[in-house]
Amino acid sequence: MADTLEFNEIYQEVKGSMNDGRLRLSRQGVIFKNSKTGKVDNIQASELAEGVWRRVALGHGLKLLTKNGHVYKYDGFRESEFDKLSDFFKAHYRLELAEKDLCVKGWNWGTVRFGGQLLSFDIGEQPVFEIPLSNVSQCTTGKNEVTLEFHQNDDAEVSLMEVRFYVPPTQEDGVDPVEAFAQNVLSKADVIQATGDAICIFRELQCLTPRGRYDIRIYPTFLHLHGKTFDYKIPYTTVLRLFLLPHKDQRQMFFVISLDPPIKQGQTRYHFLILLFSKDEDISLTLNMNEEEVEKRFEGRLTKNMSGSLYEMVSRVMKALVNRKITVPGNFQGHSGAQCITCSYKASSGLLYPLERGFIYVHKPPVHIRFDEISFVNFARGTTTTRSFDFEIETKQGTQYTFSSIEREEYGKLFDFVNAKKLNIKNRGLKEGMKQSYDEYADSDEDQHDAYLERMKEEGKIREENANDSSDGSGEETGAFDSNASASSSSGDGDSDRGEKKPAKKAKIVKDRKPRKKQVESKKGKDPNAPKRPMSAYMLWLNANREKIKSDHPGISITDLSKKAGELWKAMSKEKKEEWDRKAEDAKRDYEKAMKEYSVGNKERSKKKKKKQEKQMKGKVEKKGAASKSSSSTKSSAKNMSESFKSKEFVSSDESSSAESKKEVVGLFGGGLCWVLFYLIPTGICSS
Repeated sequence: MADTLEFNEIYQEVKGSMNDGRLRLSRQGVIFKNSKTGKVDNIQASELAEGVWRRVALGHGLKLLTKNGHVYKYDGFRESEFDKLSDFFKAHYRLELAEKDLCVKGWNWGTVRFGGQLLSFDIGEQPVFEIPLSNVSQCTTGKNEVTLEFHQNDDAEVSLMEVRFYVPPTQEDGVDPVEAFAQNVLSKADVIQATGDAICIFRELQCLTPRGRYDIRIYPTFLHLHGKTFDYKIPYTTVLRLFLLPHKDQRQMFFVISLDPPIKQGQTRYHFLILLFSKDEDISLTLNMNEEEVEKRFEGRLTKNMSGSLYEMVSRVMKALVNRKITVPGNFQGHSGAQCITCSYKASSGLLYPLERGFIYVHKPPVHIRFDEISFVNFARGTTTTRSFDFEIETKQGTQYTFSSIEREEYGKLFDFVNAKKLNIKNRGLKEGMKQSYDEYADSDEDQHDAYLERMKEEGKIREENANDSSDGSGEETGAFDSNASASSSSGDGDSDRGEKKPAKKAKIVKDRKPRKKQVESKKGKDPNAPKRPMSAYMLWLNANREKIKSDHPGISITDLSKKAGELWKAMSKEKKEEWDRKAEDAKRDYEKAMKEYSVGNKERSKKKKKKQEKQMKGKVEKKGAASKSSSSTKSSAKNMSESFKSKEFVSSDESSSAESKKEVVGLFGGGLCWVLFYLIPTGICSS
């Protein structure tokens, strides 16, 4: 029996949405990694209480119940995988994988059972449907009715809005069945109720997305953004990641909160909450709890009275409540010394931060790309000017991100960073040793050290030194400002120098483009009668089995089909592959034979073409010779005519001219009219 089982393309049901990912079963427990968010769910083997196998819409599904009442659902299994899973559960988890079919009678009268975080509507012993109570966003009661409203799923075309249950009255005194039903739902539902006082309040914070100034009220289980027009309540369970990023000007800080599911305003979805702080803003904060409660709840991470920079206080409180690490930029430093790169994404300009485990772009729209979801990156020449370049990222799902207008000076730093992280670079091709060494089931946020904590310690030391010697600190600040100014001026000089070398740049561009034109011409001139190249063994096998794969997986897309075919080919035995290799070799031999015949015929055609061209050239040369002779003869005759003819000014003063001169003029009119006009018009003889 294998120690682990792995399944690809498994779907987990979370708040009405089906998230695809990878599932691994091992001796230690069950791990599911979400492909979209990178979030990892880890269920320890000791926590498993029950496993249920049943038929669902996407084939067959696995429902796992834990001892603390949590329910996990995974769909997308094949019927043939039941025996394998059942044996694995018996051997490693000591659980019987029970088969339970859903009731499909169509009745709407039954019994409601509450078990853990699950509401089950049963007819007899068979469940009709189940509702995870964490999906419930609101619960209201009527006379004999209970109405449940649900969190909406943005990815689904159709979402379930609400369900109403009719609860018949009972004869028992003192117990209202409607209220009892509602209390059972509310005790487990994800209903946000602002009861009690906030732990602390931050007033008038500048928010970039959603744009505006908001009061942030911190409650034990959720965050409340209160603005002039809109209010947002954000449960801490929806917070995926926290980022603290320094602005390029070194005077401001971004605090970014990644959310899944996002907060909504009409049709707009905000996957990131971005706050902007000035480093100069300080605050003294007092928590609305006594010291014992603070110590018991936060275990030293927070104290009742705190003071410091505003951005530091907000990030510290959020880290303690959400219980997630804060991601800060790593070792990357750009050309100007900043930890980010100025660029444009879509129509807006912003900042790209290379992190230890991904890239994040702020702020419009914010984008976070993890290294483990990147297929390759590409460095492309800028479309508008040669002083900048584009940085392209393509994910394994086929999504492309293009960050344009990056200064040319940043190229070396960014290339070295990408190379050090062992990301595939498209320009260079896939090389050995560049394969990413990430664990496919590791959380993308896990790190060996807390970079944020180290940063805070360093800043604390700097503040202490500045407090001890304020005069030196102010001098350092002015020095830093001057150095930035000099850097900007030097970059300006660099631009002017580059402006002087423009002709050399143009010459380089022309040299680079010449071979490209030749390639295009050669492609256009390709002979359609030439034999086609033979297919590889894999392509021959794929063409023969494409329809079979489509029939086995109805509705499969082209990209998924190619992935599936690759997996099947990889898993194929050597004996079967040898059969297709032989077919490929036969096709290659046929191609070589056809190519020889084509080349012989091509030589004869080229000889005939050459002879034809030579004949045409000879004809052209003869025509040119004849034309040159005729032109020289006309020129000489014209010269003789001009010498023989004399205008009126050169005729003798006698009124009667000689008969010889008259004969010459008449002869000229009859023999060369064009030359006569040319000489007669200026002298006025035409009028005579």
